[in-house]
Amino acid sequence: MIRISLVVGNPKPASRTRRIGEELVERLFPSGSYELVVVDLADYADNLFKWPSEELAKLNAAVAASHVAVFASPTYKATFTGLLKAFLDRYPASGLRGVVAVPLMTGADLGHSMGPVSNLTPLLIELGAVVPVRGLYFVTAHMDQLDIFLNKMAGEVAQSLRAVASVASRLRFNTDSSGEDA
Repeated sequence: MIRISLVVGNPKPASRTRRIGEELVERLFPSGSYELVVVDLADYADNLFKWPSEELAKLNAAVAASHVAVFASPTYKATFTGLLKAFLDRYPASGLRGVVAVPLMTGADLGHSMGPVSNLTPLLIELGAVVPVRGLYFVTAHMDQLDIFLNKMAGEVAQSLRAVASVASRLRFNTDSSGEDA
């Protein structure tokens, strides 16, 4: 069973951003083939800046143990939210090594559509995540077109993951997560 995390940086609980992330996962993976952990950061906002926090350490560990993690945030001031940044700041360097990350952002218009690529993706890569897809961006004024967007994006994500898997299956060396030959 594949382990998937959805980390939602929207300050509003049960937001449209969360819904979009959940529906993306549902389109990518067959029902019953995955276990989904949703980390809705609005529910943990009071503890994000408390150090140490056992509760947040457990959430960070669960995300780091995922095969796939979708990091979803609305656009705030041309970038992702402080909630998501504070959560990601709790990881050490390479704290997401081996996690396949999918950056997803929402916004009011296309003016910040490069946000996932220019802001969120570099941070995920810095933390060691594998980001095999371009950042996804959805204009929330087009909720009536969500199905079209999700089908298109799920297809693009699946195509990118298949390409990476194809290359990985042909590698000369097989290493475990510690970097040593298996």
